[in-house]
Amino acid sequence: MKYMLLMQVNNAVLDALTEQEREVVMNGHQEFIKTIRESGELIGTQALGDPGTTSVTVATRGGEVVVTDGPFVEAKEYLGGYYLVDCESRDRAVELAGMIPDTKIEGLAVEVRPVMFSAGADM
Repeated sequence: MKYMLLMQVNNAVLDALTEQEREVVMNGHQEFIKTIRESGELIGTQALGDPGTTSVTVATRGGEVVVTDGPFVEAKEYLGGYYLVDCESRDRAVELAGMIPDTKIEGLAVEVRPVMFSAGADM
């Protein structure tokens, strides 16, 4: 079964980390990638840019296509990156998510979602 492990980021939380805490997080990601690559569960991973400075949202409003800066002005959290994994169960996906160093930091989170395909859930 395939799952997306979606890392929710909050810049205020990240900015409050010490340099040493940031290094622990970065090294933790490297170790996590090594672990799930060796287990054969890693399909892919990407970090995403800060939406406040790099993204736009495209939507239709009143029949017109409108492009606005960022995802949502009110949002403090945003999708900072993801891991796409293939593992035996939802429980294993949750276990893997708990290994991501972001989950050890108050105010950050990892969302676990099954991957859906046109034929239905890949479960």
